[in-house]
Amino acid sequence: MGFVYSDLLAADASQASPADRTTPTGGPTPAPEGAFSYIVWPTNGEVIPGGDFVVVFGLHGMGVAPASVEKEYTGHHHLLIDTDLPPLDAQIPNDDNHVHFGRGQTEYQLTLPSGTHTLQLLLGDDKHIPHTPPVMSERITIRVP
Repeated sequence: MGFVYSDLLAADASQASPADRTTPTGGPTPAPEGAFSYIVWPTNGEVIPGGDFVVVFGLHGMGVAPASVEKEYTGHHHLLIDTDLPPLDAQIPNDDNHVHFGRGQTEYQLTLPSGTHTLQLLLGDDKHIPHTPPVMSERITIRVP
């Protein structure tokens, strides 16, 4: 089994408008260029019978460390459920739509009600603030019948 991060399949960035080529900024903690997180499973468009499943996280170009561990090029995951990105220069909220994995977890047992849902990962530094540039996954859509 293998996975391909969809940004690697994107069109040539030189074809994008200048506004599309701007790099968003996060907090004060730097991340290496090209680092990204990704959702290994489920995949975009997946149908989840029963709505009870394990979300598996991936990270490329950085390491995972628990919250409060200050080490260069590391962070911990936050799963955004049915919400847009929070402000990228402030602490990531901690609520039902922004789930923190401060012990360095790389998977999560999730139960969702029937309907269409979105999932996205956002890496936070030792203080739960996104890096610069922000390290995040694509936002995927799943459906629970």
